[in-house]
Amino acid sequence: MKLPIFFVNFVTVEYYSGKFMENKRILYISQEITPYLPESEMSEISRYLPQGVQERGREIRTFMPRYGCVNERRNQLHEVIRLSGMNLVINDTDHPLIIKVASIQSARMQVYFIDNEDYFHRKCVLYDPENNFFEDNDERAIFFARGVLETVIKLRWAPDIIHCHGWLTALVPMYIKKFYFEDPLFVHSKVLYSVYNDYFPGVLNKNFRKKLYLKGITNADVKILETPNYENISKLAIQFSDAIIQGSSEIHPEIEKFMLASGKRFLGYQSKDAYIEAYNDFYSTI
Repeated sequence: MKLPIFFVNFVTVEYYSGKFMENKRILYISQEITPYLPESEMSEISRYLPQGVQERGREIRTFMPRYGCVNERRNQLHEVIRLSGMNLVINDTDHPLIIKVASIQSARMQVYFIDNEDYFHRKCVLYDPENNFFEDNDERAIFFARGVLETVIKLRWAPDIIHCHGWLTALVPMYIKKFYFEDPLFVHSKVLYSVYNDYFPGVLNKNFRKKLYLKGITNADVKILETPNYENISKLAIQFSDAIIQGSSEIHPEIEKFMLASGKRFLGYQSKDAYIEAYNDFYSTI
């Protein structure tokens, strides 16, 4: 008797929730994840969504920055030597990339941390103790986005979907579509961006656009960042994503308008008791 297993382009397909779906690999890139940072809408989704999706048969990898306020001893972080050691050049300066990992035992889930002494050892996340927005948050976003993608290449792990959470991940869609698109690991990757109520006031460094250039990235690609504020970096992420999720019930009105007018595949806000199932089903449509 033959087993009821189906193969499509060598990808196993399983029957789930009354329909066939590919056993896709999901890469989660998040600005914040609990328990490493305080609970918030974004940090909770970034913690429980990967677990829920993994329990539904998907393969996952999860990344966040190793902010200085993340307690390494309590959370049992340790460096992954084989993944560390690369230098990323930003604004003509070399910055060593350090990769650390920790496990959430109850979820049977690992979290990879992007670390660098210049960008992530201060004991705060995005603001200093006087509530001033860090002047180098633009370079921190660049380092985080590129650091994750370079680490995934070292892991030799090809994601089907890259799901980004928070404005600090907003450069990932452009880098995938304009710089990493020829890498065999990303050639079939689809990028999904979740929009949250994570507004920041003011603007990023005025030279932000100049620091973004890599082979394949043109002036036209980053023209929207002539004014590098929250609205425009969010629009950049939406512009280069394949699909969008509204992660918060209320988001910046200008971003909401741009998101709905983009024509991208879209999933509206989901309640706390429904989002894991809804997101998992949405992945199968991308």
